[in-house]
Amino acid sequence: MLLFLLIGLGMMMGQAAEPDTLALRVVSYNLRYDNPADGPNAWPNRIDRIVAFVRFYEPDVLGVQEALRSMLDSLQIRLPGYRWVGVGRADGHDNGEFSAIFYRIDRLKLLESRTFWLSPTPNLPGSKGWDAAIERICTWARLQDRHTHQTFFVFNTHFDHEGAQARLESARLLHRIISEYAPTAPVILIGDFNTTEVSSPYIALTGDGLLYDALHRAESGHYGPRTTWNGFQTLKPGQRIDFIFVTKNVRVLRHAILVDLDETGRFASDHLPVLADVVLP
Repeated sequence: MLLFLLIGLGMMMGQAAEPDTLALRVVSYNLRYDNPADGPNAWPNRIDRIVAFVRFYEPDVLGVQEALRSMLDSLQIRLPGYRWVGVGRADGHDNGEFSAIFYRIDRLKLLESRTFWLSPTPNLPGSKGWDAAIERICTWARLQDRHTHQTFFVFNTHFDHEGAQARLESARLLHRIISEYAPTAPVILIGDFNTTEVSSPYIALTGDGLLYDALHRAESGHYGPRTTWNGFQTLKPGQRIDFIFVTKNVRVLRHAILVDLDETGRFASDHLPVLADVVLP
């Protein structure tokens, strides 16, 4: 009898541990571009903290926004276990900010990647859409889990900070591309959307059940504040503008918004990182 109990307990423990064994850790992080006018908050004073963050949390997928090519090159040198994909939004090459996707090469294999512009002409590099102040992009990657061989998509984007119509149309464009290009595949959409969950762009993404806010899907709940904006000063309530969205076939084990302060009270970026542990079907 004791033997059967031990076998049963072992099976139960194995089943409980299985999701974490298979889980992928996804992080979205607006790094704030390298602006010397930021003074003590300028990129050279923050890069070591960003690297330490990545080394500690070990995301399998890290989507960054506002990264310039020089920033990506510096991160790549310090993070040899990762590779990244993406292009600059100004010309489709190296100019302008990237919405790059880093992935752990020991866990994930890159199958395909592209970038499109959030505009009526998404395949035209450097195109600006609707009432947007500047050009905006979305980079996506089709990745394969080396452990399970499951393939999935990651979309990483950064909506415009001024154009309300641009944000709404960008959400509609993203929804259409995801539904057409990956109708059944697991999809993770991350980024800085410059809008909150009580907004028309958020509803355009989630209203019909194609995408779900990972915070509300987390089986272990949410950890941390419910805002992602600090402006290098203090947390701004009600400003959760960075999100992780998933399709219905992606389980979310846990979700967090992480407050990253050093001993002097300085933030590592003017945004907070968003983290989710997910399990693919």
